[in-house]
Amino acid sequence: MSDSDDAIACRVIPVRNDKGGISHRRMDPSRPAMSALIDRRRLLAGGAGLSVAALFADRARADGLVGAARFDPSVGPVDVWTEEWSRQVVIRWGDPLQPGLPSPSSLLAMTAEEAGVRFGYNNDYLAYFPLPTPRDADEGGLLVVNHEYPTLHMMFPGVSADDGPAVLTDDQIRATLSSVGVSVVALERHGETWSVASDARNRRVTARTPIRISGPAAGHPRMRTAADPEGRTVLGTHDNCNGGMTPWGTFLSGEEGSSGFFGGDISGLPDEALLSRYYYGETSGIGEYGWPRVEPRFDVGNAPNEPNRFEWVVEIDPFDKDAVPVKRTALGRFAHEGAHCATAPDGRVVVYLGDDWEFEYLYRFVSRDPWTPDDRAANRDLLDHGVLSVARFDAEGGVEWAPLVFGEGTLTPANGFSDQGDVMIQTRRAADLVGATPMDSPEGYKPHPLTGKIYVALTGNEDRTADRIDAANPRADNRYGHMLELTPPDAGAGPDHAADRFAWRVILLCGSYDGGVPSQGFAADVAAQDRFFAPDNINFDAEGRLWVCSDGPGDRGEDGLWVMPLDGEQAGQSRLIYRPPGGAECCGPAFTPDGRSVFVSIQHPGETSASVASASTFWPDADAPETPRPSVIVLRR
Repeated sequence: MSDSDDAIACRVIPVRNDKGGISHRRMDPSRPAMSALIDRRRLLAGGAGLSVAALFADRARADGLVGAARFDPSVGPVDVWTEEWSRQVVIRWGDPLQPGLPSPSSLLAMTAEEAGVRFGYNNDYLAYFPLPTPRDADEGGLLVVNHEYPTLHMMFPGVSADDGPAVLTDDQIRATLSSVGVSVVALERHGETWSVASDARNRRVTARTPIRISGPAAGHPRMRTAADPEGRTVLGTHDNCNGGMTPWGTFLSGEEGSSGFFGGDISGLPDEALLSRYYYGETSGIGEYGWPRVEPRFDVGNAPNEPNRFEWVVEIDPFDKDAVPVKRTALGRFAHEGAHCATAPDGRVVVYLGDDWEFEYLYRFVSRDPWTPDDRAANRDLLDHGVLSVARFDAEGGVEWAPLVFGEGTLTPANGFSDQGDVMIQTRRAADLVGATPMDSPEGYKPHPLTGKIYVALTGNEDRTADRIDAANPRADNRYGHMLELTPPDAGAGPDHAADRFAWRVILLCGSYDGGVPSQGFAADVAAQDRFFAPDNINFDAEGRLWVCSDGPGDRGEDGLWVMPLDGEQAGQSRLIYRPPGGAECCGPAFTPDGRSVFVSIQHPGETSASVASASTFWPDADAPETPRPSVIVLRR
C-alpha cells in the first residue's frame, strides 16, 4: 500500500520512538514500546501481526473492497448505497408477522395487542439462520431481530422529544412494552426479491413474555419478587441490543441495560449500592418510558429485586415456537453487547461478551462441557455451566482472563458475596475486585471465522482523561473509538479460545484530532465517506473481510455500513457501502451463506427530530408518510 493511505478507515497510529508509549504509570524500559502494540505497517502491509489464512488471501486481494465505486454519501431524508449492490426493504415496524394479518389502521395508534403480533420497534442486531435442506440456504431462512427501545416522540402524535412519558396514555405505554424484545421472521427469496413467509415460527418475544431464569442465579434471594417468589420466571426482555448465534442454532440476545426502563427512588434501599453500580442513581419517578405507571414491578421502590432480573443474555430457539426463552445467568449481568461464540479445540463453547459502557469490561465465558454437534437437544443447557472471566490487559501485549468464581481470591463472603449466583448478579463489582481493565465502551466483539483472532470495536469514551489512559485504551477524550485484535495461542488443532492468556494489540484508532474535528491524519484525496468513526456492530463475510456498522458520533450523520479487508494490498482500507437516512443507525449485519445478500437493521430514522410533526424523514415510506419506521433492509450483490 502506498503512503497516500487512500480510503483508510480510521487513523492508524504511527510508530513512536520517544518514551515507549503513553501511560499514567511509570513505564518499565524493558517493556515493549506502545508502538509495538499499535503498529501501522503491521496492519496495512498485512504482515505477521495481521496475517489471515492463506485459504482466502488470494480472493481477498482480488476483490477486497466489494462495491468499490464511491457514491454521493450526503446524509438526507433517504438512504443511499453503492451501485454494485441493490437495496430492498424487507420488513418495517408494524408490519404483520403473518401474511394476511391486517396492518393497523394507523401506526401511531397501535394497541399493545396489535404491536405484539407485528414487527417491533428500533430493530438492532439480527441473525440469519438458514433453513435446513431441502430448502436452499440462500433462498430461505429465519431472521431473528432484537428490538432495543421505544422512541416515544416518533411512535405517537402530540409527543415531543422533551415530553418523555408524561403525556402518554396508559394504553400507549402498554404498546411500547409490546414493541421491544425480539422478532422471529421467516423469509424466502424468489429471484432477487426477499419477502416474509407464512410460517408458524414467526413470533414475538416482548417485555411481557414469560422467560425462564437458569444458571447459578436462578432462584437466588436477590432474584425473588412478590410476583415470582421462587425467582425462576421473569416477564419479558428489553433493551435488546447486540447478540450472537450458538453452534447448535439458537439466538443469543443481549440485554444492554435496564435503568432507563425503571422508575422510583433507590435511596435507602437495601441494595442501593448494587443499583448504583448498574446506573440506577439517576432514575426518575416514572423512568424514560413510563412503564412503572402500568407495570408497578418497574418501580424499584415497589419491587427492589426486579432490576436484578434484567441485563442478562436471553437464549431463544428460533426453530421451536413452543420453546420458552431462557435467561442464561452464567453469562453474567451487565450491559451486554454481543454474545459471539467460538469453539475451543476440546469442543467447549466460548462466548465473548462486552459491557457497553464507558470504563466497563470485556468478558469471556467458557462452558464446562463440550457441545454435541449431532444432538441439538443435548446442548440445551450447555450455557448454564462454565466459568465467566474478565479481561486484564498489560502493556507487554498480553491479556489475562481473570475468572469470576465464588470463593476464589477477593470473591468471598468477606467482600459481600454469598455464592456463585451472587457473583453473577454483581458481575460488575466482581470484575472491579479482580482488577479488570476499564475499556472505552466495548461493542462489537467477534471471532474471525478463519483465523480465530478476536476483533473488538470500542465505540468511544469522551470521559477518559489523560491520567487514565493505558496501553489498550491509549487516547484521552476518545470520542471516535478504536479497535483491538486479540490472538488466542495456537493449540495445534486451532486457536485455543479457552486459554488463560491471549496476545493483543490496537489495530485502528478512528478519527484524529484538530480542535475536536476528525479531519487530520488522512491523505488529501481520501473521501470523507471512507472514514468510519465509532465502530459498533461488526461481522465477517465468508472471505474474512470485516464489515463495520458505525454508531455516531452524535448528530454528525456519519453512520453507515463499511467493508474493510484485513489482508492483501487493500488491508486497512475501508469503503462505504450504505448510508441510512438522517438520524438513523445501521446495525447487524448478517449474511446468507453465499455472501450475496446481507441483512442490515436500520434503527431510529428521524430520531433527532423534535416530533412526528417535524420529522426530518419519513423513510422508508416517503410516498405514504405517517412517521419514519425502523426497518430491516437487504443489500444484494
